[in-house]
Amino acid sequence: MLAKLIPLDGSDPIIIEHDLTLVGRSQGFCDLYIDKHSISKLHCLIARTDGLLYIRDLASTNGTRVNGQKVTRGALLPGDELFFAGIGFKVYLGPDEPLINQILDDSFADEELLTADGSDSDVRLIED
Repeated sequence: MLAKLIPLDGSDPIIIEHDLTLVGRSQGFCDLYIDKHSISKLHCLIARTDGLLYIRDLASTNGTRVNGQKVTRGALLPGDELFFAGIGFKVYLGPDEPLINQILDDSFADEELLTADGSDSDVRLIED
């Protein structure tokens, strides 16, 4: 199962790789480090088990919200909006990404793609 948090500000998604992910402002201690003063040093814990995500607030100062509701603990469902002290994420839960996509993403991240434009080149588009 692929679990990730997609930041609502458009920055890169965060993949939840471990069964337990500690979220907070304590750099070097938290698995998911968020450098904002509104985040507690140990803000919350995300648990990944049996294809589901669970959240538990760790008595944070500014709280954890799911779909606008303050929570101390609960399950996270696909599409839920999760907020740590006002910093928002959309929850994604789905099948693992096919291995070929991971390889291609890693291998060609900084490469230009070839295109078949009909010119005199070694690459041609063959139509039926």
